[in-house]
Amino acid sequence: MKVLIVGSGGREHAIAASVAKSSRVDKIYCAPGNAGIGQIAECVPIGAMEFDKLAAFAKEKEIDFTIIGMDDPLVGGVVDVFEAEGLTVFGPRKNAAILEGSKAFSKDLMKKYKIPTAAYETFDDPKKAMEYLKTAKMPIVLKADGLALGKGVLICNTLEEALAGVKEIMEDKKFGSAGNHMVVEEFMTGREVSVLSFVDGKTIKIMSSAQDHKRAKDGDQGLNTGGMGTFSPSPFYTAEVDEFCKKYIYQATVDAMAAEGREFKGIIFFGLMLTEEGPKVLEYNARFGDPEAQVVLPRMKNDIIDVMEACVNGTLDQIDLQFEENAAVCVVLASDGYPVSYEKGFPIKGFGKFHDEEGYYCFHAGTALNDDGEFVTNGGRVLGVTAKGSDLKEARANAYKATEWITFENKYMRSDIGKAIDEA
Repeated sequence: MKVLIVGSGGREHAIAASVAKSSRVDKIYCAPGNAGIGQIAECVPIGAMEFDKLAAFAKEKEIDFTIIGMDDPLVGGVVDVFEAEGLTVFGPRKNAAILEGSKAFSKDLMKKYKIPTAAYETFDDPKKAMEYLKTAKMPIVLKADGLALGKGVLICNTLEEALAGVKEIMEDKKFGSAGNHMVVEEFMTGREVSVLSFVDGKTIKIMSSAQDHKRAKDGDQGLNTGGMGTFSPSPFYTAEVDEFCKKYIYQATVDAMAAEGREFKGIIFFGLMLTEEGPKVLEYNARFGDPEAQVVLPRMKNDIIDVMEACVNGTLDQIDLQFEENAAVCVVLASDGYPVSYEKGFPIKGFGKFHDEEGYYCFHAGTALNDDGEFVTNGGRVLGVTAKGSDLKEARANAYKATEWITFENKYMRSDIGKAIDEA
């Protein structure tokens, strides 16, 4: 069969690598893809938001199955466009992708269906938000309502910071139209855990847990990024936590969406906070996390096409979803200066060992080919270096060993990805 993947980052490279392992697939396209994805798929110069062009390409090439990797096209309704053309596509429709597309919607849904989450208020008037904050307990969390590349969340320790945050989000529009509405949320403390799941509208199957590191610098300092590394599974995601979430969060979310006439098919990413009162939902995403996909997918035993087809067809209950009894750690190699400003175009060396060594992966996020056909840096997050191990400590040691194989000018990474596992 022929498969089209829509997206251009490390997440899409991880998806493409999983699809390439399927015995059912003989041709992979990726739009727009990147230089690394181009090694296993044919990259097509169509943007992820060019829905009509994507659908026309899928028809022209007789694509059997399309996988939408990114949040923007999902929230924008690409799945509806494909379905209207009679094309088979994996991902939620526009009316279901709102679960990620609007934080206000998802908070209201959780409140209505009693799914555990932080207390909150929503605002579309910055003056009213500021008035409310003057009476609120600090620290407090401000969230731009719409998509903001994982960066539209501000944790404010003082009233001054909170008032400045409202100005940044709602008046200065730092995150664009995502800041037209804003959610003000109580600050929760505890361990963060990410849990990805496959959903077919009624059945939900949970993947292995993971934990992301959002801040740019060691010790969770610095600015928020798209993610500087991750590990899987999380030692903090215990059997008790799993049991609670299955009872009160996972199926409850799928059922709530169905009850609202917004049947969800695709990936639900649960961002959880393990608080003293029990697990609570921090956020939902409507697609694989990036870089969570880079540590979860390499550990999945199933043929990814079988699982995704079952989601589309409503037969997920027939799938026995299985993961390896091991661990994986991903360390992001970034361009120094990310996420603010950085230079591009530096040659990258050292990919050879990843082809020779079992259990090591190098997922491309921001790379390109120069005129001489060599890989060069082309983004803030450049590569996701992932390694497996029998346990998290071994996987972490392997991942950091593998980061030394890669060299490029202004290479930057955190040195403490997965350090929390020492405290488990």
